[in-house]
Formats: sequence, structure tokens, C-alpha cells
Amino acid sequence: MARLLFITDYTEQFAYRLLRGVINHSKESGKWVVYRMPLAYKKEIGIEGLVRWCKNWKADVVIGQFDEGDNVSLFRENGIVALAQDYYVKFKEIPNITADYIHTGEMAAEHFLTRGFRNFGFFGYKGVCWSDERFEGFAGKIREAGYGSRLYIYDSQNLDNLWHYDAGNLAQWLAKLPKPIAIMACDDNQGNLLLNACNTFGIQIPDEVAVIGVDNDEVLDNLSDPTLSSVDVDIESGGYNAADMAIRMMANSSYKGEDIVLHPVSIITRMSTSVYATKDKEIVRALRYISLNVNKKIGVPDILKEIPLSRRLLETRFKKATGYTVYNYISRQRVERFANLLLQSNDTIAEIAYKMDEDDPKTFCRRFKMIKGCTPSEFREKESRK
Repeated sequence: MARLLFITDYTEQFAYRLLRGVINHSKESGKWVVYRMPLAYKKEIGIEGLVRWCKNWKADVVIGQFDEGDNVSLFRENGIVALAQDYYVKFKEIPNITADYIHTGEMAAEHFLTRGFRNFGFFGYKGVCWSDERFEGFAGKIREAGYGSRLYIYDSQNLDNLWHYDAGNLAQWLAKLPKPIAIMACDDNQGNLLLNACNTFGIQIPDEVAVIGVDNDEVLDNLSDPTLSSVDVDIESGGYNAADMAIRMMANSSYKGEDIVLHPVSIITRMSTSVYATKDKEIVRALRYISLNVNKKIGVPDILKEIPLSRRLLETRFKKATGYTVYNYISRQRVERFANLLLQSNDTIAEIAYKMDEDDPKTFCRRFKMIKGCTPSEFREKESRK
């Protein structure tokens, strides 16, 4: 039995999804006793007071959000295993529960680029590792596509004052932005604030401003008006892996552990991005046709039956609007749909391929690996502990 002190912001689903991973581990390896401490109490007693609290409670493991100046080495000096959930900075003294933030930003950028947007924004925190790196990935893809001069940033939020935002300055920023514009929020909480601000100041979502967040906080995302699209991250797997590593660190005092890296899985599309920014009506029709028929094995000839364009003109205008050829765009959309079905059902890969009108599963699996970086079976295995 291991005794875990978990210190985090319990107003967000991220913490509970991480805990769910710990619970999944406990079902396999033995019971964990978990004490949940709010972040405010940790700030009140300080790091030295926290170590004393841990010793009195006989904590084996601490997972928490720590401040840059915290002497986290005190935990190991007192025989306590500690892991830092990314907050402001990453630590060198103890392992971090972190994520592939850059790829997360890239995924959000690609989502917007394929919908024809040419103006982009980022809403986040300056000097916060996970926000900065998500911006780096997002901005990199936007610049690579040739739209770096159309990227607008709002990063004057204060992480320590999570539930407050400067409505006046945010309103001025939103009013000056070219429309339509696609904005990535650094997380779902910021995405929700952004949607609230747009609603307050009469900005139409998603027609004028499309918004995507991160972490797929289903409660917050579905309470948002309109519902908030989000990049889903394998948080539960991270909690499981963190618990597994903590057990090994407890058993071997010389083992220092390594960072636990969470990975973005897919885009969960909701109403806040349910728009195509291109003014080309024929291409909008093509995009909608692909979206409605993503489960079918469709190609350029099928689209040409719906749209009065020559093949050459369709390809030219489609590439201009989305950055992809028609074939590549359809392939990416079908792979994303296939990935979602892998997680939503227990059907075999061959059965899912059959449902998606694929008569050659091996060829489709090769295409899946080219786009997702792993085979369908590897993808499902990685997500199986959620």
C-alpha cells in the first residue's frame, strides 16, 4: 500500500483524470491511499511546512504543482518520492509530469489551417512552460504555412489569479483582430474565458472567432456557449505511468525516475470551431461533403459529382483554402475518425476498417502510421489504460 499526497487545482478535470490513472494502477498493483490537498494550502504552509506535513502523515509519494523557488530536493532528503505536475517551470531535481506541448500546438494549428483560416491568435500565459511551448508549436505551424504576419498574441493573463481576466484589455484586443480569426487557448479554462468574453462583447462564435482549447475537460467544454472544441491529451495514461514509476522509485532509492510525458491524442470538435473560414462557397461545400461522408471511401470523383468544378480547378482552389490536396485532406480526416473509433469500441482493426469502407486494412494501417506516427494497434494500446 502506498500513501499519496496529491496537491493540485481541483477546480479542473485535469486533476481528476490524472487521479483516474492512479486508480487504474491501484486496481492492478495494490491499493493507493490518496489525500487531496488544495494548492492554496500548500502555498499557505510553504515547502518546509509541506515536508513536515508529509512526514506526520507518513506520505510515500507527493505529486503536486510546485513554484519555481520551492526547494523540492527536501522531499528526497526526507525519504519521500516527489513528482512535479507542470505549473510554472519544469524541475531538474525531481521528475516532471509534463506533456508534448509543442505537438499539441501543432495539432491545433493544423485543425485551423485545414478549415481555411488565414488569421490566427493565441490566448495564454507568458512565462509558463506549458503555455509557452504550446504557443511555440502553434506559431511554428502558422509560420511554416506562411501566415506568421497574421498571428496575434494575448498573454497578459495571471496564472495565480486563474478565475479573473481583464475584460477591458481583452475586449480591446478582440475588437482589433481581423475577422474571421482562429484562436488557440492554452487550455480549456482560458478557452471558456475567451468564449465568455466574445459573448459579452457581441462577437459571433465561430463565424468571427473560432476557438480551440486543450485537455478536453468535458464538463467545462460542454458548459461553454457554444461548446468548446479541444485537443484531447492522454492524461489518464500519464497518471497510470506516474504511479507505476513512483512505486519503482520507492523500491529503489537510487532510481531517480524520469519525466512522464503526456501526448495529444486527437481533436474533439465541438461548435466553437464548426465553421470553414474560406469564402469559396464551392470549397465549403466540398469540405462539408467530406465531413458528412468521412466513414465512406470517397475520392475526388465523388466530390466532383456534387460541385460544378473541373478537377484541376477543384484541386487548385482546395489546396489554396486548406493547404492540402483533396486526397491528403480526406486521408487525414479518415485517419482521425479511425483513431476515434479505436478508442470508442472494442471492435478489431479489421472490423473498424470494414465499417469505414476499407477493403484493404493493411494499406490503411500504413497510411495511419504515416499520419499518426504509430500503427492502429500501438495507438490503441497506448490509450488502453484510460
